[in-house]
Amino acid sequence: MKIGLVGLPLVGKTTFFNLLTNAHAEISNFSSGKTAANIGTAKIPDHRIDFLSAMYKPKKITYAQIDFIDVPGLGSGSSSGKGIGNQFLEDIRKVDALVHIVRAFENPDVLHADGSIDPIRDIENISLELLFADLGVIDNRIARIQSTRKVTKENLEELEVLKKCKNGLENGQLLHQVKLTETEKELLKSFSFLSEKPTILVINVDEIGLKDKSYIQRESISKYAAERNIPMIEVCAKTEMEISELPEEDRVMFMEELGIEKSGIDMLSSTAYTYMGLISFLTAGEDEVRAWTIKKDTDAKRAAGKIHSDIERGFIRAEVIKYNDLHEYGSTAKLREKGLFHLEGKEYIIHDGDIINFRFNV
Repeated sequence: MKIGLVGLPLVGKTTFFNLLTNAHAEISNFSSGKTAANIGTAKIPDHRIDFLSAMYKPKKITYAQIDFIDVPGLGSGSSSGKGIGNQFLEDIRKVDALVHIVRAFENPDVLHADGSIDPIRDIENISLELLFADLGVIDNRIARIQSTRKVTKENLEELEVLKKCKNGLENGQLLHQVKLTETEKELLKSFSFLSEKPTILVINVDEIGLKDKSYIQRESISKYAAERNIPMIEVCAKTEMEISELPEEDRVMFMEELGIEKSGIDMLSSTAYTYMGLISFLTAGEDEVRAWTIKKDTDAKRAAGKIHSDIERGFIRAEVIKYNDLHEYGSTAKLREKGLFHLEGKEYIIHDGDIINFRFNV
């Protein structure tokens, strides 16, 4: 999964990126004129992988991962190519989701790009930039189709969907708010529209705001997100970054003191998985313990293809045990005794936490 981090300059976006990926990207780069994106990978914490690794002692341990792209701060006019504009937009066209970092903290040493702290204004400004960027792409494509000498049936179908999207955007709707059929969505797939991507709000607050759940416009932001069905999480990126660099025993103490129950990557990954309808199944053995990310309601045969196309092509059956059962009874032998070891066919729907061994023949 790829996620793009977006937001205005000086909102703590790169600090959050460093927290997620354990990178050490220079946090002042973007304010000093650098325009290259930071790219990094974060492994998703998973107690199930930890348990299975302790049991099997494998040669290799592979957690599920998220690739993050931290792009330079977006200002007004980026959608039309001002500043780093178009380069920024191209960097995030192919991501699976966007995370919008919103500043809700005061710091006299770090002035806000627009002169004042106003989270709702900032959220709407970024949304408008994404909207205008998509509108520009749609206008160009409509003009191209209409200027073509020989318009195909497929072109006409695409044109109708584009006009529907254009109407929605001109009425202030982002594309994920425009009601489209599955067929219409398929016609738009190649465009990688920005405002069509799932978006998560990350509200970056200070220590007091995080501990007391009290910061500027908190109720308004919560209402805004709820009305649009946008997930929202709260972090204090600077403090959590500092805590992450401490020894383990001190880290736990400081997190408890601030009321931080989950790390930033824990919160973000669980939110993203739920919002995007994703789950993980597991494979375990002496060679490797690994988490595999798939869409909910994926059947066993297609899940096998996640590992290798040969396994999907030659699928025979799936040997399935439940993580919770293994955790409770401690061994596969016990699960067999209890009748908790299942043989499943290609139409079996994979569940989160299934531990699977695929049998196949090619």
